[in-house]
Amino acid sequence: MGNLRREDQKLYLVTNSDGMEEQVFLKKIENAIKGGVTIVQIREKEKTTRQYIELATKVHEITLKHDVPLIVDDRIDVAMAVGAEGVHLGQSDMPIKTARKIVGEKMIIGATCKTVAQAKEAYESGADYMGVGAIYPTTTKVKTVLTSVDTLKEICAAVPIPANAIGGLTKDNLGILTGAPIAGICVVTAIMKADDTKKAAEELRSAFDRLEAI
Repeated sequence: MGNLRREDQKLYLVTNSDGMEEQVFLKKIENAIKGGVTIVQIREKEKTTRQYIELATKVHEITLKHDVPLIVDDRIDVAMAVGAEGVHLGQSDMPIKTARKIVGEKMIIGATCKTVAQAKEAYESGADYMGVGAIYPTTTKVKTVLTSVDTLKEICAAVPIPANAIGGLTKDNLGILTGAPIAGICVVTAIMKADDTKKAAEELRSAFDRLEAI
């Protein structure tokens, strides 16, 4: 299994570079890490393989400097090419069992799960953590199906690997997750669209810490 601690997942940033100059994008990520982001997933749906590798390499330089794991969305080839710490696979991506054979035991593999059955399959196939949602509707281009908090709690109870809630989460609406034993929250818009990503990350981290303390 990949080396991923539960505390690494408290504030999970999923990137979105749409409409941004590269230097602005990279600066947003670094400032977000300074504000409390504990893990970063680079997600690029439109870039060519070469473009994806070039950008992921630059993001990895930042995450390595701050000792934060880098996860690559969908693309095992890109993750391996840049030496990323992990890869995240959705339900339509490469099966986790197949991915594990390719990447070996050390790389982190995350899985998108929306049901208890998907969570059990992900765990039994060798996933290290799950992203569960969408809790709220999202503004990203990714096709979303809503997952209830009750289902999130059932998923947490069904498998021993950590679960992270994702989908439309902000510092003001985390209360819906009260009582769900999640490892962390995944955010895209709440950080990437913020003018001050360091402040946005600080506020989200504080909100999650309060949630954990309840």
